[in-house]
Amino acid sequence: MDLKIAGRHALITGGGRGIGRAIALSLAREGVNTTIVARTQSDLDSLMDEISAHGGNHQGIAMDLVPDGAPQTLLSRIEKSGFSDMDIVVHNMGGTLGITDPYCSIENWRRIYRFNFEIAVELNTLIVPGMQKRGWGRVVHNSSIASMENQGPVTYSAIKAALTAYTRSFGGVVAPDGVVVSAVLPGAIYTDGGYWETASVERADHVEKFLAERQRIGRFGLPEEIANFVAFLCSDLATFNTGSIIPIDGGQGRGYFGQ
Repeated sequence: MDLKIAGRHALITGGGRGIGRAIALSLAREGVNTTIVARTQSDLDSLMDEISAHGGNHQGIAMDLVPDGAPQTLLSRIEKSGFSDMDIVVHNMGGTLGITDPYCSIENWRRIYRFNFEIAVELNTLIVPGMQKRGWGRVVHNSSIASMENQGPVTYSAIKAALTAYTRSFGGVVAPDGVVVSAVLPGAIYTDGGYWETASVERADHVEKFLAERQRIGRFGLPEEIANFVAFLCSDLATFNTGSIIPIDGGQGRGYFGQ
């Protein structure tokens, strides 16, 4: 299937490993030129070696987007690199930051908020108006099945719920201008060095119980299974996906109301 996005320019945050890396490779296979942001240079170097096989123009930028002003600095670096205006943005940054205490400090709440929500909003505020002027754009947020259900740390679930609600609301605002904003809600995904890989070694009984009781498909998801769907949402075929909220969880979720 031709997704009709060859030659477009995509920005992927959190793209050095796991789902973000798979998304970058999936888009590159469709002929999209990519800018991938991650904190670890070695991850980006490895990805650049692999992604170059698909042709096109690609660059990796190693930086931390958390500090104040970092998103604007990123866009300045992209502009200086000679890359064109961004047609596609995939917000893949996110995680629990190891914060699991519902009574954690307000400072830790703000860390979760910044990492999972605020950076995406800040980048959208800087980038999406240009998409509106050009009459075409795609924004995809990587949220979580935890945003729709009572599972996972309170801090993480609450802020991912905010990201999901923002997607639904903001998507309607920019839809008349040809900009499609959507979100995917992954369930349990097995990534190299990720939580489930570690748990499979250190807590094998827990993993076996989880797969038997929670995963109707009986296995973990793979990064590529998220990435392929994200590529479609970034495409010229996703014109009716305004504010779409899409669980991709192998049957893990128990909610009825994913949009």
